[in-house]
Amino acid sequence: MELDLSPDELLSTTRAVRKRLDLDREVPLEVVRECLELAVQAPSGSNRQGWHWVVVTDPAKRKALGELYRRGFEAYQADPGYLGKKVSGDPEVDASRRRVASSAEYLAEKLGEVPVLLVPCLSGRVDNAPSAASASYWGSLFPAVWNFCLAARSRGLGTTWTTLHLGYEREAAEVLGIPYEKVSQGALLPVAYTKGTDFKPAARSDLDRIVHVDSW
Repeated sequence: MELDLSPDELLSTTRAVRKRLDLDREVPLEVVRECLELAVQAPSGSNRQGWHWVVVTDPAKRKALGELYRRGFEAYQADPGYLGKKVSGDPEVDASRRRVASSAEYLAEKLGEVPVLLVPCLSGRVDNAPSAASASYWGSLFPAVWNFCLAARSRGLGTTWTTLHLGYEREAAEVLGIPYEKVSQGALLPVAYTKGTDFKPAARSDLDRIVHVDSW
């Protein structure tokens, strides 16, 4: 069932969902395929369409990916710059940071229990490549991944873009049978129906602070 959302509502309410993922409700594979049909309508460099999509439903494989993600999160959490450790002195900002950190910590514990995990991949590798080559390469995958997130939201599904498992990309490739030397993983998305569908636009910086016309 698709939600009755205008294009602007869809674009402004596709949130990073963690605590509101329904871990107990099955996600039909045909619904994931519907989202992927829309994902691959995205543009890609020279129309190469080098993307691949690993849809993970097997409980043992989801658990293994969840463990790799948890290890990645623990390393991230130990960093002095971790969001949950920052204090700005502004009560509203600090409260927001605590909410985000709590949400991230929840996902680190529960990722392996999410009904579907999606690993978007792209043919080739750009390890240690110059920034221009890296930007060009990933520009052929990320628009399609965001198309997937939008399509999922319109069907009552929640996602969030994660990358922390990539510190163990080779191990994840072994779990999923991905040919590591020939294919790069770009992200790891939990996919589940959401508990409620009433998501709202998020607070964002005033455009006058971040938009630069003709010069910085």
